[in-house]
Amino acid sequence: MTFSTSRPLRFGDCDPSGIAYFPSYLNILVGVLEEFFASVGAPWKELIAERQIGTPTVSLDLTFARPGFHGDTLDFELAVLRVGRSSLDLEHRVSAAGRLLWSARQSVVATSLDTHKSTAWPDDIRAALESRLETSDA
Repeated sequence: MTFSTSRPLRFGDCDPSGIAYFPSYLNILVGVLEEFFASVGAPWKELIAERQIGTPTVSLDLTFARPGFHGDTLDFELAVLRVGRSSLDLEHRVSAAGRLLWSARQSVVATSLDTHKSTAWPDDIRAALESRLETSDA
C-alpha cells in the first residue's frame, strides 16, 4: 500500500535558473516522511515528546532522472519495503506531471532519545507500518 502526497516546488527550493536545488528535495522529503508517520497513527510530535523515540535516517540513496522546475507540483509515492526490529526500509518515487524526477531508497531506525541507541518499534507502530508493507504479486 503506497502512501501518496504532493508538494509544490517553490521559488526558495530552486537555484537562480529555476531548477530544483537538490538539498531542498531532502528538506521536502523530511516533511513527507513526517506526514507518512502521522498517517499510520504515529505523529512525530507524539513520538518525540511523549514516547521519546527518534527516527533518524541511516542510509539514503537517491537517483535523479530529470530536473524539477519552480512551479512544479511534486507527487510523492512512498512504499514500505521492510520493517525490522528497529529499522524501516522505504522507497520513494517523485514525479511531476507524470514524469519521474527522482527516486530514493531510505532506511530509518527507531532510536531512544534518552540513550540514542536503536530501540524496537512499539507494537502499535510496528503493526501500522507492517500494514503498509509492499507485497509482490509474483
